[in-house]
Amino acid sequence: MPSQRLSVVVTRRLPERVEARLSELFDVTLGPEDRPMTREELVEAVRHADVLVPNLRDVIDQSLLSQAGEQLRLIANYGAGVDHIDVATARQRGILVCNTPDVVTEDTADMTIALILALLRRVPEGLAMMQADEWTGWSPNSMLGSRITGKRIGILGMGRIGQAVARRARAFGMQVHYHNRRRLREETESELSARYWESLDQMVARMDVISVNCPHTPSTFHLLNARRLKLLKPEAVIVNTSRGDVIDENALTRMLRAGEIAGAGLDVFRYGRDANPRLRELKNVVLLPHMASATIEGRIEMGEKVLINIKTFADGHRPPDLVLPAMI
Repeated sequence: MPSQRLSVVVTRRLPERVEARLSELFDVTLGPEDRPMTREELVEAVRHADVLVPNLRDVIDQSLLSQAGEQLRLIANYGAGVDHIDVATARQRGILVCNTPDVVTEDTADMTIALILALLRRVPEGLAMMQADEWTGWSPNSMLGSRITGKRIGILGMGRIGQAVARRARAFGMQVHYHNRRRLREETESELSARYWESLDQMVARMDVISVNCPHTPSTFHLLNARRLKLLKPEAVIVNTSRGDVIDENALTRMLRAGEIAGAGLDVFRYGRDANPRLRELKNVVLLPHMASATIEGRIEMGEKVLINIKTFADGHRPPDLVLPAMI
């Protein structure tokens, strides 16, 4: 590596502590405003930077990478998911890609349980009633929700986050079921008291709650399509804190409007920040602005991982959180 400081372009403002440390170690370019970079700004960044620090809002595709300068050798993603980065093309061009795994696990699992509780206990409806000053007092049949204890939860994707959700679900007395690309080891299943379903169809047809915790890949695109969503029980609810592309959002919206599914808690959407407008009208839907991982502690830890990855690379070593195409 050259002796001069690496040129690092950060596409979005990060916690001050992280930005300060980056500036101490590298020649850092930060956006003057906290907004996504335009395509033109991304092109300019990859043409001149040694290291690019993007986030999930930045599309790092083949077209962009084809315009990268020869000096770009590392993409240090601020986030665990890399479905917005063409990792295979980057590797072909000699550009390493790393991410920040294990940081958002507990925070995302917390929010998953929060959404389940919000749906089953009708928390948003109660909040709206109080804010509108429409509550007329307690009555035996008012605002009846469903008990979480004893409910069957079907976890789609039993990686780190899925397992963290399972542990929390057990603590609430839920029965844990899961579908995964690979079955967990017997001791892990025993620890989580989790039942494996090889058939996703059979699992979703029997669950009270479906929790989507798998990454977005070509094989998981619309994994919960219209046909599969119709297998859900009418009283079932579905929660997604993973990626919007895993669910056919239009089919889900139609079924929610028709009362064919009891409710949905969504922190992610098919078109980024643009949730289906029809979803906003429904009382049995809880929509959040992609905030499952949004904790101060988590954002700082993500930044620290980015720092470690870049510093390790600058010292001539393999970044600890290197992402390979085979891992996706």
